[in-house]
Amino acid sequence: MVMIRTRLLFASLLLASQALLTGAAAQNTSQTVVQTERVRAELMAHAPQGVAPGRQVWVGLQLAHQSEWHTYWKNSGDSGLPTVLEWTLPPGVEAGDIAWPLPKKIPIGTLANYGYEGTVLLPVPLTITPAFKPSLLAADLEVKLKASWLVCKKECIPEEGSFTLKIPARSTTALNGQAFATASAAQPRPLLPATGVIPESHVRIDGNALALSVQGLPLALRGKTLDFFPETPEVIETGAQWTQEWKGSEWRARVPLSAQRSNSPAVLPVVLAADRQGWRAELKVLGAWPAAVAVAAVPPALDAALRSNAASQPSTPSLTLAAALLGALLGGLLLNLMPCVFPVLAIKVVGFSRHADDRRGHRIAGLAYSAGVLASFLALGALMLALRAAGEQLGWGFQLQSPLVVAVLAALFTLIGLNLAGLFEFGSFLPSGLASLEARHPVANAFLSGVLAVAIASPCTAPFMGASLGLAIALPAAQALLVFAAIGAGMALPYLAASWAPAVARLLPRPGAWMDIFRKLMAFPMFATVAWLVWVLGQQSGIDGAGALLALLVALSMLVWALSLRGRTRSVLATLAAVCLAALGWAVGPSIAATQPPQQLAAGDAWQVWTPARVEQLVAAGQPVFVDFTAAWCVTCQYNKKTTLANGAVLADFKAKNVALLRADWTRRDPAITAALGQLGRNGVPVYVVYNKGSAPAVLSEVLGVEEVRSAIAKL
Repeated sequence: MVMIRTRLLFASLLLASQALLTGAAAQNTSQTVVQTERVRAELMAHAPQGVAPGRQVWVGLQLAHQSEWHTYWKNSGDSGLPTVLEWTLPPGVEAGDIAWPLPKKIPIGTLANYGYEGTVLLPVPLTITPAFKPSLLAADLEVKLKASWLVCKKECIPEEGSFTLKIPARSTTALNGQAFATASAAQPRPLLPATGVIPESHVRIDGNALALSVQGLPLALRGKTLDFFPETPEVIETGAQWTQEWKGSEWRARVPLSAQRSNSPAVLPVVLAADRQGWRAELKVLGAWPAAVAVAAVPPALDAALRSNAASQPSTPSLTLAAALLGALLGGLLLNLMPCVFPVLAIKVVGFSRHADDRRGHRIAGLAYSAGVLASFLALGALMLALRAAGEQLGWGFQLQSPLVVAVLAALFTLIGLNLAGLFEFGSFLPSGLASLEARHPVANAFLSGVLAVAIASPCTAPFMGASLGLAIALPAAQALLVFAAIGAGMALPYLAASWAPAVARLLPRPGAWMDIFRKLMAFPMFATVAWLVWVLGQQSGIDGAGALLALLVALSMLVWALSLRGRTRSVLATLAAVCLAALGWAVGPSIAATQPPQQLAAGDAWQVWTPARVEQLVAAGQPVFVDFTAAWCVTCQYNKKTTLANGAVLADFKAKNVALLRADWTRRDPAITAALGQLGRNGVPVYVVYNKGSAPAVLSEVLGVEEVRSAIAKL
């Protein structure tokens, strides 16, 4: 039987891992470096003359991008957002504006952005006024920064970090001098002293274009093709073709105005560049600006995609709370039939068999189990809502996106499996008071069974649950928790009804020797769950992480076995096993917690990696798209993938209709996927969507059938 100590251990481990997960969601505020999968951000300082009134101090955020990722300049271009720096400084210290280095033009299809790839430092000058008075006890200039940046490849992911840096006030520091010197060299130089507008140069409004005339450029530039970067956003058509020419010392260009222009400045600051050097000029605007078009909140192509997504869920806004609660209740009922819940059924059946001849105990166990399920759903829902309110992009099943939680669950199910198999009994190595805990507290035992059931079942999304969960995120907290409670009630209802129905009790065989055989048989679903969890961890942390977890599970099993022995041998072997477990944890633990980049699908694979931009591009070109929102820890997703989505007739239909197949892997946290699910009115996986030009996206069932997919394809 599954004993209360195992479940108590599970509850403690789950609470600890969830606390670590919650803590990891907030950046450490006492740090100079924030590392994400895409960017390494570091707060740097340069004070070669020390910190004193009248002396120059520079600070800056250095962004080191992974290959093909980029962030944005002060004018991001057709899309994107510039990096924002918010400083907290002591009295007497004032921060200036970012001294933006020269950007590069980043074409994206027919659009274009201005930004940075590789490594870039965004320097900011600090003005030290006489009001700055460092104390004798804290003779440092403490600089705090909260930074936010948008990092993009094809998809875009908002990131942020909090930094703290202490600069010695009574000594100099030139440690980062080379980085700041490189950033200074990359800044555009003023074409003329910044005391006024260049008189010989100007911008003239010429119909729907800007006619630029610039004088005074260096001789070395004459005859060269120049890059043009307006500092004022939403003025020109960034990705459009434009012309330029030289007339002696005068550089001329004609640049189309943006159809969505929102700015009409009297003076247009621009940067002209060639050979990685830039010059800045402020050009007076001659003539009257044409009437501005109403500004789009987002770029036109993205706006069309968002409108299309919104059109796919006309029922969501009208879904009442009562309908959401009914859907949640039905979804909870069906959750008992989902593949991910099958291992938990073993524990439920063991519970039934234990109380086969005890009607009162059977009822009490049913009530306690139901209370455990309800409490766990409410706790998970409250945690998810709290983290989302704090800015985290999380969805249902978020706990299994953490390798730490996956490893903890694998250890727990290993212990349960060994206990069911009869390898050990807690009573053999625990004090007698604890050993009798289960007998004295059967209610707590059943309650923890409900907690365990929710832990393994929550990553699944059953039919009817998707829309209810999607609505719950937008509801007030109290109403949202009602939806989560309804899911729990639905999941617990069959067990509760069976525990109170006399007919079910009469069907159960009488206790006997068969119960020991049945108990050992139920160990194998637990070991199967461990195999699945190791595979999930392998998807998150790579083969090294999966191997490290297997080694730790072997050491844990050895320790449990040693503790079940008696006499001196127990002490020797248990000590040896504990040392091995600790040494392995120290040596390979980081491999488990590490996350590797998502695996790219092989060239020639029918399925390709999902990005929002890819969907938009394909649909705009007239090609239908089928998107599989999936995760390695979602057993229903894997079942659908191996059956319906691998069906020959389905694949043939996809090919006949020239349907592009995209897979959005949510195994690790991915804010872009979370946002896309939210736009579809969903908050968990699996989700299957068919996109077609001129039609609203069609969201299919969570438990996917061959005929349903073929019917959806036939409508294209």
